[in-house]
Amino acid sequence: MSDQIKHECGLALIRLLKPLEFYTEKYGTPLYGLTKLQLLLQKQRNRGQDGAGIATIKLDMAPGNRYISRKRSIGPNYLKELFEGVYHNFENVSKEQLQDIDWLKINKPYTGELLLGHLRYGTHGGNSIETVHPFLRQNNWISRNLVCAGNFNMTNIDELFEELLSFGQYPKEVSDTVTVMEKIGHFLDDEVQRIFDIYKREGYKNIEINKFIVEQLDVERILTRSCRKFDGGYVIAGLIGHGDAFVLRDPAGIRPAYYYYDDEVAVVASERPPIQTCFDVRHWQVKEIQPGHALIIKKNGEISEVKVKDPLPRKSCSFERIYFSKGNDRDIYLERKALGNHLVPQIVKAIDYDFENTVFSFIPNTAEVAFLGMIEGLQDVCDNLKKEKILNAPQPLDANELNKILALRPRVEKLANKDEKLRTFIADDSSRGEMVAHVYDVTYGIVKNEVDTLVLIDDSIVRGTTLRDSIIYILSRLKPKKIIIVSSAPQIKYPDCYGIDMSKIKDFVAFRAVLALLERDNKEDFLEEIYDLCLAEEQKPVEEMVNHVQKIYDIYTDEEISTQIAKLVRADDIKPEVEIIYQTVENLHKSSPDHEGDWYFTGNYPTVGGVRVVNRAFINFMKNVNTRAY
Repeated sequence: MSDQIKHECGLALIRLLKPLEFYTEKYGTPLYGLTKLQLLLQKQRNRGQDGAGIATIKLDMAPGNRYISRKRSIGPNYLKELFEGVYHNFENVSKEQLQDIDWLKINKPYTGELLLGHLRYGTHGGNSIETVHPFLRQNNWISRNLVCAGNFNMTNIDELFEELLSFGQYPKEVSDTVTVMEKIGHFLDDEVQRIFDIYKREGYKNIEINKFIVEQLDVERILTRSCRKFDGGYVIAGLIGHGDAFVLRDPAGIRPAYYYYDDEVAVVASERPPIQTCFDVRHWQVKEIQPGHALIIKKNGEISEVKVKDPLPRKSCSFERIYFSKGNDRDIYLERKALGNHLVPQIVKAIDYDFENTVFSFIPNTAEVAFLGMIEGLQDVCDNLKKEKILNAPQPLDANELNKILALRPRVEKLANKDEKLRTFIADDSSRGEMVAHVYDVTYGIVKNEVDTLVLIDDSIVRGTTLRDSIIYILSRLKPKKIIIVSSAPQIKYPDCYGIDMSKIKDFVAFRAVLALLERDNKEDFLEEIYDLCLAEEQKPVEEMVNHVQKIYDIYTDEEISTQIAKLVRADDIKPEVEIIYQTVENLHKSSPDHEGDWYFTGNYPTVGGVRVVNRAFINFMKNVNTRAY
């Protein structure tokens, strides 16, 4: 993606199902769980680069011994620093002590059977160590301790916060993570107390009741009660002090979660390939947590996937498939190739089938797989053209004529290379602009001046600023006749409120294009009409709200908007013609039929809270309030 956006977070949960002695004997180390957790986080580092944290819980520890350990990092080398800090605890441990599991569990942190890791991408607010997951809710009762981490955003955090107040709580801050953790914690306390009261009435001593709580704690009931009013996209992982664990997924399946277990280990991660890599298992062995369900791992090792909220129509995030997740997942790889392939009819029309004078490339580096699919489709077009010429030739072809026909193929070159090391500390705007323009390097000497058309595919275009200030500027130095930028994603028109940093509608180049078209056509008063409609929606119950922002885009076709976007991303001093081609929503769904979450393209939000957010985002725009709408 040429426009960098922050997004998503990464989760990794491991439950060792055997005693630590088993892993010491079989794998040569009692730190087997830690090494696997480190690898799971390393393989998902694309999901969070603002910080990382881990927490572990030791099972069956006697009172008076620490059983929960946590470490977090926000350093520039956050994963390296995190695990260096963890392993530092074992530097002076002798070989004999390392084999003594009882000694390790009593004397060393991070030697638990239950492990939780998190990678953070901060979509909003500051980046302090306090914002890094996992979060702890501590208590002297072992079963009231809760460790939480998640990949989520809630659209109704104010409502959830007010509910906490109605419970009698006094939260220290208003944030998604703290509010969600305290909500679950409230019902955890309630469930613990319920079991305690039952056995207390039967005459058991307080210390004796703990074992009944551990055995009978109903995690499914806790989660069902906790998430009743959750509205958003979420995967929430939790560890309970005595050893139960859970991972909860939202009912529309917006955020991803995968799991695998055998007789040695149970593992959950945000992506499938890291599990495959870390535990050497096949694609089909890794399952997906179903929408509205929770994977529950009891202290005794019993594993179940249970429904805790009625599923909604499945709307898993299509941006996961286009960009966020790593492309080494088999399904995602094939879907990205299909996205590139589906763009071919628009591309050949734009170049008028002139393969001889067109150079095809991609904008590094996440668009590379879509580029492969695009080239395969273009090659098919070339093959059909060659077949037609040969079959329709008026006379037998000589060798030269035949060779000329067979030579037809897409001209593929790597034209743009991102200069990852380029940094600018210049305060002067004009000088800074010159530096920013050269974030990408180009390959000189390949393009025929004033003759060739350049076609470059990007996976999506969000704000268009990098296109205008860097990519198109530097490509124009190659002196092409025309530059065509192709997006494997449709036009991004609406804010996201489920975990991606795309919350302000004014930032989208598609929205700015519509504003320019309305100004051109003297229709700016229409914005006031929509503003009034959005204000009226604020007075309705959230389940009755309607997305009025869609009416703004309905005035113009996608082609008209694309044409205007091309004008916005082409600076005045750029000589070549610029054209923008976008994926259609229809072809997006054809490419990724099982992942139809497309609200940022269509405005069709999967939860009622999303509709409220988009109207508020437009109200903020009209009021010139530069803040997110949730």
